[in-house]
Amino acid sequence: MTDPWFRPKSHGYGATPADWRGWAATAVFAIGLVAASYLLLGWEPSPGTGAGASRIAVWALAIAVLIAVFVGSARAKTDGQWDWRWGK
Repeated sequence: MTDPWFRPKSHGYGATPADWRGWAATAVFAIGLVAASYLLLGWEPSPGTGAGASRIAVWALAIAVLIAVFVGSARAKTDGQWDWRWGK
């Protein structure tokens, strides 16, 4: 693989950013989580109304999609396998 955005973690499972593009993808993911949470749960159409069940369901679906896209792209752009590692 040429130019990996992420590298496997030395301890645990997963990957960590290895390039500016990995950090940018992580930042976009975090901003997306905050934006989805604010737009779908923090904003009230009229004062005194809370988040209804449908808004919570849409929020949960949006968060699940964001996580799936981020993890999928991180796995695709990682140099190596995502395995459990105990260190060197």
